[in-house]
Amino acid sequence: MDAPIIRIMLVDNHDLVRASWKMLLQINPRFDLVAEANNGADALEHVQHKHPDIIIVDINMSPMNGFELTEKVLAEHPAIRVIGLSVHNQPRYANRLRELGGSGYLTKTSPLDEINHGIIEVYNGKKYICREVRNNMTDSELNLNGWE
Repeated sequence: MDAPIIRIMLVDNHDLVRASWKMLLQINPRFDLVAEANNGADALEHVQHKHPDIIIVDINMSPMNGFELTEKVLAEHPAIRVIGLSVHNQPRYANRLRELGGSGYLTKTSPLDEINHGIIEVYNGKKYICREVRNNMTDSELNLNGWE
């Protein structure tokens, strides 16, 4: 049996970052990039029409940041899974996203194999936090914040 295709929306306000991630995501035949947005308002509109399984969202955007977008998306579409994407590798960013219902967290320096693995884990209903951030957390912090 073939593995299901994962419908992904990518939200980042930097064109170059979006273009790079688009190329990385298109390498994996399981991923279908159904929408891209460069801000939260556009992302909310795309959610209505494109029905992604997963949204990969930049944390640092304006005027609506990734935390606000996560909260709004999950209030209306609780079945969508959100993966935070950031340059920040401090646990507080990942933990905040998790508090808001996010399912995963990757840094913009995560290696391709980890990006693929994290997306698939989240699609399968698990929580995923990249190694770079995980290495900055204690086991009890991982457990307390719902990453384990």
